[in-house]
Amino acid sequence: MPTYKYLAKEKTGKTLKGVFEAASKEEAVEMLRKKDVVIVSLEEAKKGASSISGFKFNKGIKLDELVIFSRQLATMVDAGIPIVNALDILGEQIENVSFKQVISKIRDDVETGSSLSEAFAKHANIFSDLFINMVRAGESSGMLDEILDRVAMYLEKTSSLQKKIKSALVYPVAVVIMALGITAFLMLNVIPVFKDIYEGFGATLPTPTAVLLAISDFMRHYFYVAIVFAVAAGFAILRYIKTDKGGLALDRLKLNMPIFGVLAKKIAVGKFTRTLSTLIRSGVPILDSLDIVGKTAGNRVIEIAVESVRQNVKEGEAISEPLAKSGVFPPMVVRMVSVGEQTGELEKMLTKIADFYDDQVDAAVSGLTSLIEPLIIAFLGIVVGGIVICMFLPILKITSVVGAG
Repeated sequence: MPTYKYLAKEKTGKTLKGVFEAASKEEAVEMLRKKDVVIVSLEEAKKGASSISGFKFNKGIKLDELVIFSRQLATMVDAGIPIVNALDILGEQIENVSFKQVISKIRDDVETGSSLSEAFAKHANIFSDLFINMVRAGESSGMLDEILDRVAMYLEKTSSLQKKIKSALVYPVAVVIMALGITAFLMLNVIPVFKDIYEGFGATLPTPTAVLLAISDFMRHYFYVAIVFAVAAGFAILRYIKTDKGGLALDRLKLNMPIFGVLAKKIAVGKFTRTLSTLIRSGVPILDSLDIVGKTAGNRVIEIAVESVRQNVKEGEAISEPLAKSGVFPPMVVRMVSVGEQTGELEKMLTKIADFYDDQVDAAVSGLTSLIEPLIIAFLGIVVGGIVICMFLPILKITSVVGAG
């Protein structure tokens, strides 16, 4: 989804600026108008900001730094230290220069009369709607320390999940890259040597060997053309993915892929329930919570489903009914949400679902790792072994002929 950078003024004359996501520029304008501000400028922000689980941050500001900041701020607020003093202390000990500057600006805003949530909102490229709304709910309920602690806990779980997935993929990715490198080396350097030898025989080569030699010739003579074509194709695909239609197609593909699709769906459902549970527990209204959850879903298919749920809830339906209609959420999730609504313990039920899916994701990641290893070994055996066999077929043929004679 595109990110828009804005500059606006409140009726009091106060200047506001920040970054947020919207499906289109028209939607971005509408979102700002709802805030009852005068738009000075609005433009699509340059790519470069990262987003993880709805928490957007400038290049160089890590998710773990936000976790530590939230946790330490919660501890200081709980200890009775005034917000300005707490931000002063945190600003001094933060090593990241970019993050230190942001905290300093937030501290100055709070000192001049802004609420903490308003100060955070000015840095929407770092603190998402989820973060800001939870802080706002904490301020209004007098539970800011507890809310900040929940934010930190949410971020920790998100960070932990990402690290598990990344660590599970490091080995297979490294092996695949190594296999491609070995294959390229054989095709560009080793096979041409065999070609010169076989041409001296003057005999007809076996079909597999002839095909392999032809591929090697093509790679040697058109190697740079192939690279340019691959880069151009990759660029075209990336451009398509950045469009609404392309992004939706990619997100739908992610959820429907064999093996990986199951994992992606479990991650998406776990993230949805965890985020919604955290927001509801923090006192954020259900419609606002669903709006935030949709925007931070990280998957356009889930976002559309959640937006449909929000619209139905706005019209008076229970959450479980539109969840079932969406077709995205498993029946177990729908039934548990329904039970939570009926018993008045929706937040607790959502937490249980999130914990269950966290365990499911852990098991799926472990199973995926176990499955990928033999597949990679088979891939290496077929590719490298196939090349070796193709190159030695003529020698075996000659040997058999000589032996028969």
